[in-house]
Amino acid sequence: MSELRRKPRHRHRRRRNALLIGVPAALAAAATLAYGTVFGVFGDDVQTTAQAAAPSWATATADGFASVNSLGQNGTYGGRDGRTVTVRTPAELEKYATAAEPYVIVVAGTINMSPVGKEIKVASDKTIVGAGTAGHIVGGGFFLGNGVHNVIIRNLTIRDSYQGVWNDKDHDFDAIQMDGAHHVWIDHNDLRHMADGLIDVRKDSTNITVSWNKLSDNNKAFGIGWTQNVVTDITIHHNWIRETEQRNPSTDNAAHAHLYNNFLEDTAGTTIASSYGNYARGKTNMVLENSYFQRFRNPVIRDSTATLVQRGNVFSGTSGRNESGGGSGFDPKRYYGYRLDNASDVPALLRSGAGPRTSIGTTTRAAAATTLTVAKDGSGQYSTVQAAVNAVPANNPSRVVIAVKPGTYRETVKVPSNKPHVTIQGTGGSRKDTVIVHDNAAGTPRPDGSGTYGTSGSATVAVEADDFQARNLTITNDFDERANQGLSGHQAVALRTAADKVFLDSIIVNGDQDTLLLDTAAKDRLGRVYMTNSYVTGNVDFVFGRATAVIDRSVLTLKKRWNGTSAGYITAPSTAADRKGFLINRSTVNGDVSAASFYLGRNWHAGGDASLRPQTTVRNSTLSAAIKSTPWSDMGGFSWKNDRFAEYRNTGPGAGSASTDRPQLTDAQATGQEVTDWLGDWTPTAS
Repeated sequence: MSELRRKPRHRHRRRRNALLIGVPAALAAAATLAYGTVFGVFGDDVQTTAQAAAPSWATATADGFASVNSLGQNGTYGGRDGRTVTVRTPAELEKYATAAEPYVIVVAGTINMSPVGKEIKVASDKTIVGAGTAGHIVGGGFFLGNGVHNVIIRNLTIRDSYQGVWNDKDHDFDAIQMDGAHHVWIDHNDLRHMADGLIDVRKDSTNITVSWNKLSDNNKAFGIGWTQNVVTDITIHHNWIRETEQRNPSTDNAAHAHLYNNFLEDTAGTTIASSYGNYARGKTNMVLENSYFQRFRNPVIRDSTATLVQRGNVFSGTSGRNESGGGSGFDPKRYYGYRLDNASDVPALLRSGAGPRTSIGTTTRAAAATTLTVAKDGSGQYSTVQAAVNAVPANNPSRVVIAVKPGTYRETVKVPSNKPHVTIQGTGGSRKDTVIVHDNAAGTPRPDGSGTYGTSGSATVAVEADDFQARNLTITNDFDERANQGLSGHQAVALRTAADKVFLDSIIVNGDQDTLLLDTAAKDRLGRVYMTNSYVTGNVDFVFGRATAVIDRSVLTLKKRWNGTSAGYITAPSTAADRKGFLINRSTVNGDVSAASFYLGRNWHAGGDASLRPQTTVRNSTLSAAIKSTPWSDMGGFSWKNDRFAEYRNTGPGAGSASTDRPQLTDAQATGQEVTDWLGDWTPTAS
């Protein structure tokens, strides 16, 4: 391992045929992946499609207050009366979003805003929708100005305009900001890590519905008001708000605020702590129903001038103010129909259903995932795995499976960051039948004479794309240490991941030193990995990096060094202080090595960074006699005792009782160190 690594009152008219609103139809289909776009994954780069063939998401209409007829606008339906266009660049997005005519605008990849903080000024009659989970707006957002109306923003990830100041008062870089807009529907988005607020509903904006979104990793989540006029009508339902400090939301002088079936979660063990939850300020009239508050401080508060009626809510582990009163509220069903989910069901419902869906922004023209076949004998479409990866189009919106026939493929493979949703899958009867192998080490010279590969560059398989999956195969680095004693740099990575939502299922990862590098795309980026039913072999720091990773129901096999000695370290986490590190859960440590010769891990402060807090937790696992009775070690002059290392209910001859040299979690502490605490809003699903 080397040191790289790292937003005059109007009259309401109730709609004649108001429907009971529950889970949107799109959500019911979310479990069925949509493959390809209206153009086909590998089809021509066509810019527009015929409106006659528009899928249901392109003609979807809002529920809640956004569905109420007022101000000359009958409900909210966005750009359904216009053409559908697909955009991939900032210029294309701005061209259609600011146009006078209606459009359904499909964002089919990652769009980086320049300068950072730029907010595109959206015009009326627009639907802006992400293509499956591929639509990302990075470093900027959207602005809806005075009089802008009939706008839908759906299924997008809007993220990362953060400027390094938590309570940032200098950069008004919101994900979505409204100043005097009306009839707006914000639905199924993932909004996070922005410089100011995630959603701002300001200056008499009204007839707003915010539904099925994930709001996270931000100081200010959601602000409503900033006016003395009591005008705003807003519905907020089925949103997952987590790891946010304030404005969850803060609702100021809203005429009618209907909040229901939201999940507010303050996750234990992070640096982000809630200040308050739902806040009714000024002359707000709020009805709060069937929401779930977990660990939130001051979950529900109101000013003495506000009206707040709450019913059917669940409060778990909350503290501080929990208030209601000021009047009898209002009946939302005077304005629109809706259906409540049970509050107890809300956490699970939103963990699986909030945020972007693969079924929105794409079509189901293809019956199954796009599959590319690889075979060494020429019987497939490609003879190398990398050739198949190269054939995946940039910013592919949906799953591409690379099916690799049995054989040994001596090559290096890289899945670049602009090719998400890729699965590499062996098709043999065993994971041993399909092998991808190479032998680069950190000190191996590059063929072009540009130096050596370095640790991260030595990887046989390198994954830089989000939502990657691998299954039923073996990935090996067979660098021969014995034969290369004169080479400086014996770190030899088999698999490197530097992405989020990486699912490794039923694979073998073989190597010696630095076998499995679980990294992130950047120091401030989340990179989650879930490995299950798999094997990892190695001897020195052979699971290492700064990712938030779970190794579950797997086997870690210890190997002797090249010279026959038994000594080493399993993990070397380099975790940021506000992230989770490595969790080894329900797994087995074994190997033909000497007793008491291996550490469970050591604390890697990459680059000597004292702000890091490396973390490994080993729990409910079976440890062989090879594990030392003092299983944690210092590294680089940093004491492991100042970082985060612990065990819980391990068994086997290598397990031990609690001591100052062997920290054990209490039962209460262990409840905050489960797999779901590591993975958060992501549920790994084979696809």
